[in-house]
Amino acid sequence: MKIADTPPLVAPSTDSSLWPLHQIVADLRTIRSQWRTAQQRLPEPSSRELPSRDVLTTIAHALRGALFPLRLGPADLRPASEDFYVGHTLDSALNALLGQVKLELNFAGRTRPDDAGNQLDQQARDIVRTFATGLPEIRRLLDSDVEAAYLGDPAARSVDEILLCYPGIIAIIHHRLAHALYVLGVPLLARIVAELAHAETGIDIHPGAQIGRGFFIDHGTGVVIGETAIIGERVRLYQAVTLGAKRFDTDANGALHKGLPRHPTVGDDVVIYAGATILGRITIGQGSAIGGNVWLTRSVPPGSVITQASLRQQTQDEATT
Repeated sequence: MKIADTPPLVAPSTDSSLWPLHQIVADLRTIRSQWRTAQQRLPEPSSRELPSRDVLTTIAHALRGALFPLRLGPADLRPASEDFYVGHTLDSALNALLGQVKLELNFAGRTRPDDAGNQLDQQARDIVRTFATGLPEIRRLLDSDVEAAYLGDPAARSVDEILLCYPGIIAIIHHRLAHALYVLGVPLLARIVAELAHAETGIDIHPGAQIGRGFFIDHGTGVVIGETAIIGERVRLYQAVTLGAKRFDTDANGALHKGLPRHPTVGDDVVIYAGATILGRITIGQGSAIGGNVWLTRSVPPGSVITQASLRQQTQDEATT
């Protein structure tokens, strides 16, 4: 499997009079220089500094195939050669991932002393080794997600249909992989892997979100799950659900605080219907059902059934007490 670093270039035009190419190139160089100075960037290195979205696209597709070889692998794959394909694909993908991890670690540590390079290389190898050995558990988690989708959707005729057709499964495959990378300390790679699924499915799951077994997103378009969301087991979401932040805390200078818990915690066996917006560090109790288009900014106890009508009635009751 070849993992290209850049896509092929289109041959340049033979008619350079159509546009002032040299001036455009010079202007772009000036703007880049101004940006880098404003961002207090170090002088640009002679080789690539940041991970490649194209390489990570190839890696993510290879990992999808290795996890589900006869469903998401190559069309001509047969059971007799399944293990060979998985081994070959993983070896290639993990070596490519190692290179991307090194790029992120080197970029993050670019202000460290020169003698830190060997330590970063060892750290990269440790990260990829840990990620690789965690793939069987990721597959087990994904099996529970596929089963939840099959059991939760009366239109699903087989688990194979789930894997081949459901955008929610593609999104959760990417999330399980991205979350593992996030936990291992390469958040940029994790974010790229997550955003590949976002672009493909319309489902936006931050790699930092913690999601339990048996997770099912039905239909899926427009779902947003924030970085610090915690989702229990056997949770089901429908399209256009948002698990977001209610506010963003800032410091004395107006800069945003990063990493603070700001997204909901959702208990086990919760169902959240289409268009619901749940904001802030609130808790949705186990076994609750949140109705369509509900706007919720406060915690609800286990077993709650929240609809627009019940929220209006609760608001009216509170206003009269």
